[in-house]
Amino acid sequence: MRILITGITGFVGSHLAEYALRIGAEVFGTYRWRSRMDNIEHLIGKIKLVECDLRDLTSIRNALKDAKPDRIFHLAAQSYVPTSWTAPVDTMHINVIGTVNLFEAVRQLELDCRILNAGSSEEYGLQFEHELPIKETNQLRPLSPYAVSKVAQDLLGWQYYRSYGMFIVRTRAFNHSGPRRPEAFVDSGFAWQIARIEAGLQDAIIYVGNLDAKRDFTDVRDIVRAYWLALDKCQPGEVYNICSGKAHSIREVLEMLINMAKVRAEVRQDPARMRPSDVPVLVGDNTKFREQTGWLPEIPYEQTLLDMLNYWRERIRA
Repeated sequence: MRILITGITGFVGSHLAEYALRIGAEVFGTYRWRSRMDNIEHLIGKIKLVECDLRDLTSIRNALKDAKPDRIFHLAAQSYVPTSWTAPVDTMHINVIGTVNLFEAVRQLELDCRILNAGSSEEYGLQFEHELPIKETNQLRPLSPYAVSKVAQDLLGWQYYRSYGMFIVRTRAFNHSGPRRPEAFVDSGFAWQIARIEAGLQDAIIYVGNLDAKRDFTDVRDIVRAYWLALDKCQPGEVYNICSGKAHSIREVLEMLINMAKVRAEVRQDPARMRPSDVPVLVGDNTKFREQTGWLPEIPYEQTLLDMLNYWRERIRA
């Protein structure tokens, strides 16, 4: 089986490439000339990289001609919520126009392939207590430019399925973490700071933003297994939550990591880490996906955090 992963150099893309190689797939991946290769250094020689800018239709057409994929996992995105506040136009170009170009290229080339359209729990945005846990039928109330861009990407998947009969499965993954998660994201950022404090590279202060928000965390290694199952067993055009079904407050996450630390540190709020608006609670209902695929998360979140902390300890020592 030949697969194409858009954004293979990213956190999730690198883990999906590892998973696909283990089960014998031939892996192609798109990258941009300025992409960092840290996440996939260990995979060079095992995967085939195709330079591609999703904002350029000709570029993605050429990438698809090279890869001739049986499956496409569309992961490439500007995925950092705070950046979407400072660069909303770039976020829309990458996430929305990039998706249109990908779908158009597949349609124009008449490729017979299955596409996973990776959405986000951020699409749900503001949800009230009586609406939890979040089902796929919940109203979408996006609260950031990033979330709006993912709603548009999600609905494009529906539209291209309905209009052209393309095999597109839409997923809405809730927060996912693990080794190689960038330090810009909340739990990995805490782990990164702790590793730096342990190494003597930072004062014994952990800088934090909003600690009251609650999120549904799943290990990235469980997420990529779910993505694979989605194209095996899910229905095209349908949307599926991928999540653990359990919520942790950011304060709880910080406390778990502090308990794993080898040093004591002060916790200090940083105004720069606060968002103009923040989703108070995101906890999902995975019933639809679980019943369709049999998937369940296998890696406890505490293990995810420990693996992430150890990853940063190794990187910082190196």
